[in-house]
Amino acid sequence: MKDINCAYCGNDEVLAGFGIFICSLPVSRVYLFKEQSHKGRCIVAYKEHIGDITKLDNKDIAGYYQDIAKVSRALYEIFIPDKINYGVYGDTAKHIHTHLVPKYKDKFEWGGVFAMNPDNVYLTDTEYAEIIEQIRAVLRK
Repeated sequence: MKDINCAYCGNDEVLAGFGIFICSLPVSRVYLFKEQSHKGRCIVAYKEHIGDITKLDNKDIAGYYQDIAKVSRALYEIFIPDKINYGVYGDTAKHIHTHLVPKYKDKFEWGGVFAMNPDNVYLTDTEYAEIIEQIRAVLRK
């Protein structure tokens, strides 16, 4: 099921305003969050338009978290964060998606909740492309 008004379903200009497609995984799609105060921040969005994890069966929950873990491992390998924080949402977008936010002890927002959009760090198209290719390469392994 898809919702034409949903950024994650429609893959439209709303999504392009905050994320760049990286790849599809078995039950999700992965996007690089354009605001990069937390280098490597990504979003893993469930492929179907479902707003809450309780609407998934156990197999789909396991698949979704396996996708999240796979992306997390890639982020640890590439960016070597001290920790990755996870924010699972589906309220305003009504489409379950998880922000994977690498945190670094000596950097922005360590020890606190990450801001949804700090609006501080944006990259060039070339820099986004380089990060995306790094993530794709590790996910292909």
